[in-house]
Amino acid sequence: MSAPRLRSTPLPGIGVQYDLVTRDHRHLSVVAHRDGTRTVNVYRSDDPDSCAQSLRLTTAEAGSLIDALMPSHHSPSLLYTTDLGLVAERVEVGATSRWNGRLLGDTRMRTETGASIVAVLRRAEAIPSPAPDFRLAGGDTVIVIGTREGVDAAAAILGQE
Repeated sequence: MSAPRLRSTPLPGIGVQYDLVTRDHRHLSVVAHRDGTRTVNVYRSDDPDSCAQSLRLTTAEAGSLIDALMPSHHSPSLLYTTDLGLVAERVEVGATSRWNGRLLGDTRMRTETGASIVAVLRRAEAIPSPAPDFRLAGGDTVIVIGTREGVDAAAAILGQE
């Protein structure tokens, strides 16, 4: 059996619509809205152009659905995994973390775990490739890449109180 074909259609001002026809000839679509929400549509089997059900999902709900559909996702914070054994994961710096207000370099993250912090998400801003003199803050979401073990060790370091 050939792989299902996913067709994407740009929707100016809205986002992108992804359409899939299943092996049972059912038409599904997902609209990825620019604000991060998703709309999942299921079309009628007797009229594939007529939507039978539509469900709007928040960004968090869409992430949870992805976790349920992708067996390789074992954590809601897991972003990506490869055949090379690398994972990218979101790790939150808590308000009570010992690293709140301290420099990234002070964590000795790469030296201690082999994992790399490739970005920090702070409020609505993404800070790519933070330098060792970057000051962490409670509520930051750190994007860590490394082996499963390295990322787990990095999460443990950032979670220290």
